[in-house]
Amino acid sequence: MSGFGLSNIYGVIGLGRFGTALAETLAENGQEVIVLDNNESKISQIQDKVLQAFVVPKLDKISLQEAGIQNCGTVIVCIGEQVEASILTTLNVIELDVPRVIAKAMSTEHGRVLEKIGAEVVYPERDRAVRLANALTRPRALDYLDLSREYSISEFRLSEKMSGKTILEVDLRKKYGLNIIAIVRGEETIVEIQPDLKLKTDDLIVVIGRKENVLRFEKNVIS
Repeated sequence: MSGFGLSNIYGVIGLGRFGTALAETLAENGQEVIVLDNNESKISQIQDKVLQAFVVPKLDKISLQEAGIQNCGTVIVCIGEQVEASILTTLNVIELDVPRVIAKAMSTEHGRVLEKIGAEVVYPERDRAVRLANALTRPRALDYLDLSREYSISEFRLSEKMSGKTILEVDLRKKYGLNIIAIVRGEETIVEIQPDLKLKTDDLIVVIGRKENVLRFEKNVIS
């Protein structure tokens, strides 16, 4: 989500299945993406889909700087299977002062180390299970993403309850502690949310906040 950080550019390091799917989806969603991998074949397959793609044999700080990782607002380190490389690369990205660093972990122990050095952590297998459980038990939430133990991103389709009201009038930040990070209206995605923007029935609204606040909003407004 481009609302994070000072830059809208995403960096994806590691083009396994997870990293490739992530980079391609970000690009398909209109985001600028820089990808890095040590495999020339993988880079050649994705280079026409992203802003820049680099073959980087060694993920040290100098190589990351040369690729422009420090210019990204969000960097996702997707090399979880190689624990040492994952930790060192994540540390190098953090030391380049990237505003938001997310790293893939393959175990709880791996994730704890990544968290201690300052990264947000995703567990692909666990997250898929969480998404399935939420899809089964929270049908009003069209999509749901765990960011941490406390925070999540959810997408809802608006009913007539909020139609015609402006962002200022609904004031989700004050009433529910939530921030709207995008509104999808037909083929248009609105990310610059102005206070006088009027909501419409069937708008898809993407919010971020504490999980208990998302659930409270879902219960009181969406249901």
